[in-house]
Amino acid sequence: MTDLSAFPITRKWPAQHPERLQLYSLPTPNGVKVSIMLEEIGLPYEVHKVDFAAQEQLTPEFISLSANNKIPAILDPNGPGGKPLALFESGAILLYLAEKSGQLLAKDPAARYETIQWLMFQMGGIGPMFGQVGFFHKFAGKEYADKRPLQRYVDESRRLLTVLDTRLAGRKWIMDEYGIADIATFPWVRNLAGFYEAGELVGLKDFANVQRVLAVFLARPAVERGLKIPG
Repeated sequence: MTDLSAFPITRKWPAQHPERLQLYSLPTPNGVKVSIMLEEIGLPYEVHKVDFAAQEQLTPEFISLSANNKIPAILDPNGPGGKPLALFESGAILLYLAEKSGQLLAKDPAARYETIQWLMFQMGGIGPMFGQVGFFHKFAGKEYADKRPLQRYVDESRRLLTVLDTRLAGRKWIMDEYGIADIATFPWVRNLAGFYEAGELVGLKDFANVQRVLAVFLARPAVERGLKIPG
């Protein structure tokens, strides 16, 4: 039987199925990237909910796995060389799972790096900027009398949506085939209009290609399941 007892995180979140990949997450845009990916590739996994309301992300057990105290994080008992591998950062996890499974990432070197390019576009641009819009529009930032920060992030979000919309013109997905760039990007677009209630603020209706691909993405059965994990 697989033994994960050397990892402190298992003391707080015991593994009922230690032979499976362990996922520590919440159904946020970053969190569902990994649950959607796991549902798409069909890799058996066990999910553990990290309760932010109880500040579980700040516990020593969680930080022992995720040094940046952010979800998602994974513990794969069957990592490279058959040894357990712990990973945090959603983009790194998507790359790892794509290479482990041989799915959702092009084998051709040029297409592979182009995919990684769009993954980094989400990680460095769409995620942080959309998150700032959410903060200044829906959360504590809305109390700021100075509206320049909000406008700055709205303008940058529109610019990023323009880049994405242009890329999707005449395309079904960000790359020729559905893959990790889409899994990284569209949960954030969904969140911008949904949870952040900022679709009208950023003029999402102006980006027809983004809306078209978002609808197709959300209709995928694995996406429907992954968006609800952990429940």
